[in-house]
Amino acid sequence: MIETFHTITKLFYTVLAVVGVIVNLVAILILIQEKCGLSTCTTRYLVAMAIADLLVIITDVILTRISYYYFPGSFLDITPVCSVVFVLSHASTDCSVWFTVAFSFDRFIAICCQKLNTQYCTKKTATGVLAATCILLSLKNVPFYFIFKPGKIINNILWFCDVKPNYFTQPEWVGFDWFDTILNPLLPFALILLLNALTVRHILVASQVRKGLRSQRKEENRSDPEMESRRKSVILLFTISGSFILLWLTYVVEFFYYNITGANPTDYYDSLYIFAYAGAMLQNLSCCTNTFIYGVTQSKFREQFKSGVKYMFTIIVKK
Repeated sequence: MIETFHTITKLFYTVLAVVGVIVNLVAILILIQEKCGLSTCTTRYLVAMAIADLLVIITDVILTRISYYYFPGSFLDITPVCSVVFVLSHASTDCSVWFTVAFSFDRFIAICCQKLNTQYCTKKTATGVLAATCILLSLKNVPFYFIFKPGKIINNILWFCDVKPNYFTQPEWVGFDWFDTILNPLLPFALILLLNALTVRHILVASQVRKGLRSQRKEENRSDPEMESRRKSVILLFTISGSFILLWLTYVVEFFYYNITGANPTDYYDSLYIFAYAGAMLQNLSCCTNTFIYGVTQSKFREQFKSGVKYMFTIIVKK
């Protein structure tokens, strides 16, 4: 069963590496043109999310998973190198998640807090929030460099990254592990659910008020541009945050399992091993979903994508 599962994961990560790089690059190229009908502030958050997702694909999928399957024993398996790659991978994942939280908060302010909207929802604020988030999360992940020990020493060269056994037992490391998981994804889970609930509540109340006013003015058959704009913004927000929660849920359940039961993940039997690894696969998959969400929910994004494909096709035909 394990051999079959490893064959499936090898195929999964091979496809994910190719698709992940392509879809995130496409999203970045389309969004930076700012022709999707989104505010500059929203566009900046979405571009940052796509860049973070691309970095996760490069560090976690290509440099870690693909390297393991196709290039075993390469320089990437030298202990200091794979330790650095792990830190970069973890930092990229954290940034991807917290950029989603920042985007959710930005939409919450834009929809529910009209007085703060003009002050907070700006390009300058978005840049500051994204930069500060990236720097703080990068610093937070530095300790991960020290959780590994070499698996082998060959010709005085340290090879492979094995997690030190005391990482799962020593109070300092157990505390850090809890802090890490609370920071990502437990706290983001709670914040996204809270922000979405408050946003929905505000929209429902505002919709009732506007319907009442429009009814009094006998304008019920006319379109409402403001509510239509909010509707599109909410659809984008909910699909992105909902996708994040669903794809990270398995990872969260597995984390609670090994902390509540005291199990050591390195000693999992087959079923638990597959469950834990599937959680990691779904977590990586979350780095490819946003582009498809843009395509489904944003008509102007689809138009830009079609124009880009036609342009590339025209160039190829002319050659």
